[in-house]
Amino acid sequence: MAKEKQLVIQEADITNNCPKCFNQELKITFYQKHSFNALYHRTTGVVTNEIKCKKCNSTIYPVDWTPDIERVFDYYNKLVKPDRPAVRFTMLFFVVLVLMLCLVAAGVYFMIES
Repeated sequence: MAKEKQLVIQEADITNNCPKCFNQELKITFYQKHSFNALYHRTTGVVTNEIKCKKCNSTIYPVDWTPDIERVFDYYNKLVKPDRPAVRFTMLFFVVLVLMLCLVAAGVYFMIES
């Protein structure tokens, strides 16, 4: 069963006002989705974001964004450089592959000999 994690690719402190408590300490975080399995690790192209207030600890959803927050978000969204989507196989995958190839080769060898 594959485990999915959201790994942080970039964080930034922004000084816009929180729409809830009007404090100027917000943090914007960008995440990239990774899937981990026993046979492979897969990096997807899915990038998500979250804006949180540091004082009231509330999540600022896009409905509550002010034009200033939108401008700052667009700026940081352009700066984000996610890892490219890829699949990396683990050592267990290669061990299973070699064992399967050896079994097929042994089967072919015994078929030819008999």
